[in-house]
Amino acid sequence: MVGEPSAADVLDKYTRKLESQLNSSNSLNVGVSKEEFSREYIKFKEEMIPELSKYERWAKSLGNVLSVRVAEKDRIRIQKYLDTAYLDVTASQALTLSLISMLVVFFATVLTAVGIYLINGSIQFLFVFLGIIASLFIFYYTYSMPQRLANAWRLRASSEMVPAILYIVVYMKHTSNLERAFSFTSQHLEGPLALDFKKILYDVEIGKFSTIKQSLESYLEHWRDGAPEFIEAFHLIESSLFEPSESRRVEILERSLQVILDGVYEKMLKYSREIRSPLTNIYMLGIILPTLGLALLPLASTLLGGIFRWPHVFIIFNVIIPFFVFYIVSEVLLKRPGGYGETSTLEFNPEYSSYKSKKPWIIALCVALPLLIIGLMPFIFQIDFSGIGLGGQNGTNFLGLQKDYSLSFTGISSLSDTMMFDFKPVEGSNVGPFGPLAVLLSLFIPLSIALFFSIAYSAKTKNLIKSRDQSKKLEQEFTNSLFQLGNRIGDGMPAEIAFGRVAESTQGQVTASFFSLVNQNIQQGGMSLENAIFDKRRGALISYPSALIATSMRILIESVKKGLQVAARSLISISEYVKNIEKINQRLRDLLAEIVSDMKSNMVFLAPLLSGIVVGLSAMITFILNKLDFLQATAGDQAMSGLGSFSSIISIFDVKMMVPPYFIQISIGLYIIEIIFILTGALVTVDSGKDSLKEKYDLARNLRRGILLYLATALVSIFALTVLASVALGGLGG
Repeated sequence: MVGEPSAADVLDKYTRKLESQLNSSNSLNVGVSKEEFSREYIKFKEEMIPELSKYERWAKSLGNVLSVRVAEKDRIRIQKYLDTAYLDVTASQALTLSLISMLVVFFATVLTAVGIYLINGSIQFLFVFLGIIASLFIFYYTYSMPQRLANAWRLRASSEMVPAILYIVVYMKHTSNLERAFSFTSQHLEGPLALDFKKILYDVEIGKFSTIKQSLESYLEHWRDGAPEFIEAFHLIESSLFEPSESRRVEILERSLQVILDGVYEKMLKYSREIRSPLTNIYMLGIILPTLGLALLPLASTLLGGIFRWPHVFIIFNVIIPFFVFYIVSEVLLKRPGGYGETSTLEFNPEYSSYKSKKPWIIALCVALPLLIIGLMPFIFQIDFSGIGLGGQNGTNFLGLQKDYSLSFTGISSLSDTMMFDFKPVEGSNVGPFGPLAVLLSLFIPLSIALFFSIAYSAKTKNLIKSRDQSKKLEQEFTNSLFQLGNRIGDGMPAEIAFGRVAESTQGQVTASFFSLVNQNIQQGGMSLENAIFDKRRGALISYPSALIATSMRILIESVKKGLQVAARSLISISEYVKNIEKINQRLRDLLAEIVSDMKSNMVFLAPLLSGIVVGLSAMITFILNKLDFLQATAGDQAMSGLGSFSSIISIFDVKMMVPPYFIQISIGLYIIEIIFILTGALVTVDSGKDSLKEKYDLARNLRRGILLYLATALVSIFALTVLASVALGGLGG
C-alpha cells in the first residue's frame, strides 16, 4: 500500500525514540556531550578541592627552583599520594618544596644568631638548637603533606562508600545498566567520591579506557589496600550483569551492600582496639608529664641561676611539646580505616554563607581584645609616656597612677609588704612580675584567646549544625515514611495521590509537612510530580535540603516510569537499607564510645583541672620565696638566726632568678588551648572522619568548657594556696 512505512522507517523511528529517552533524561543528567561533561568535571574538581590549591601553588613556585632527583621507589610512593589527592604536582616538586622550606628556616636561624652575636657579643646556642629542630619539623611537615592530604581525601571519600553502593544497587535493581547507575550516583553524591565516579566516566569519554569496566578496575586499584570490601562489592555488582535469573540478580546486588557493611564494621572494630594504647601515650606524655614538669619550674629555674627563662618555657611547652603531640596524633589518624563517617558536604549546605563570613571574627576580636589588654595591665602600668608628654612624675604613669601598689588594703598583715605586680630591679632592668595580682590578671590572656576562637567558631557553625541536625532527624523519620509510600504505590495507587495519603497518616511528624507540601504543589499548583519536588522556586526540597530525600525522590521518579511495582520495590529497598546502615553506624558509635569519652574527659576535665592546680602551686611557691627573701632583707641574718641554717638555704632560691608565675600561667593556658585544638581534631576524625564543620563546632564548645574549668581551678588555687601560705608565714615576721 502507498504510504505504508517500511521496515527501515520503523527501525529509524524507534532508534531515534530510544536515543531520545537515553540522552534527554532530566533526572539523571546523562547523555552529556564530551565537551559539556569535561567542563562539568573540571568545575566540580575546582569546587571540591579549593583547600589544596595553596599547597599546589607553593609546590609549583618553590618546587621549580631546583631539580631534585627522587629515588624511583620514593617517587612512586609520593606520586601515588599526589594522585590520590588530585594534586597537579610532581614528586620532584613536592620534595624540592620540603628541602627549600627546611633550608629557609635553617639559614634564617643562623643569620639571626650571627646578627645577635654582632650586636651584643652573645652566642645563642639554645636559639640555634631550637631553629635546627624547627627546620627539621618543617621538612617533616611539608614532606608528609602529600600523605596527609591523600589521607584526608581518602577519609572523606571512603565515608561515602556505603551510600554509593546503596545508590548503585537500588538503581540497578530496576535498571541493569552500570553506566547509567554510575552517572546517577555521581550526580547525587556530594563529596569526593562523586568526583571519582565522574572521573571514571570521564576517562571512558576521552578514550583512555574503552569500557566503563576497565575504567572502574583501574580506579579500584587505589582502594586495594585500604578498602578491599569496596572492591568486592563492585565485583558482585558487575557479576549481577551476567545473571539471567531476575531473583538471582537482585540477590547478588543485595549481597554487595551487605559485604561493604560487614567490612566497614570489622575494620572499625579492629581500629578501636588498636588506638587505645597510642591514645593513652598521648594522655601521659602530652598532658600529665608536661603539667607536672611545669609544677617544678619555679624552684628549678632558681637552682639553675637564671639560665632558664620564660622564653624557654614558651618554646618548650607551647612549641616543642605540642608539635610532639601533633606528630603522635597524626600517626594515629593516618591508620584510621575508611568507610565510616559524616557524608554530607559542607559547601552544599544552604547556610554555608555564614560559615564563610568574616563577621564572626570581627565580633570575636571586639570581645577578646579588651580582655587581652586587661591581662597585659602589669606591663602597661610600667610604661613611661613622659617622652611624648603623657608621663607622670615620681614613679607614676600617664594616668597619674603609681606603677605598683602594696596589698596592705586587704587587711592581712602578712600581705602588707607584698606588691600587686612586684617587678624587681636586676642589673639596670626590671624582672617580673612576681605579685599575686599579676598572676590573676594573666588569666585574662588565655581567656581572651580561647573566647576569640570559641565565639568565632560558634557563630560560624551554629546555624549549619542546627540545619544538619534537623536534616538527620528528618531522614530518620523519612525512612519509615518512605516505607509507607512504597506500600501505597505497591497497592496500585498513583504516586501523585500516594503523597497525600502518606501526609495524612504521618500527622505530627516532621516528614508529614514534606509530603503535604508535595501534595499541595500537585493538587493546587497543578505541577507534575517532578516539579512539585524539584522545582527551583516552589519545590518541596527547598525547605528540606537532604541528600537522602533528594536521591530517594529521584529514584522514585525514574522508577515510576518502569511501573508502580518497580517504584514500590525501590522505595521499600531504600527504607530497609537505610535502617541497616543506621544499625551499623550505631554499633560503630558504641565501639568508639569509650575511647571518645576518655579523650573528651582528658581534654576538657583532667588536663584543665591539673593545670589549674599547678598554677596555684606556682603562685604559692613564688609567694613563699618572695616573703622569705623580703624578711631576710629587712630583718637581717640575726633576726633569722632562730631558723638556723635556713637563711643559707633561702639564698640558694633567689626569687629574682626564677620564672615569674605570670609567664608560667600564660604558658599553661596556651598549652591547654593547643591541646584542645589537637585532641578535638583527633576526636572528630576518629568518630566522624574528616568533618571540618563538626570539628569547629566541637572546638567552640570544648574551648569554653576547658578554659573555664582551668581558669576557675587556677583562680581558686591561687587564692587558697596564697592565703594559706600567708597565714603559715604570718608569725615568721613577728
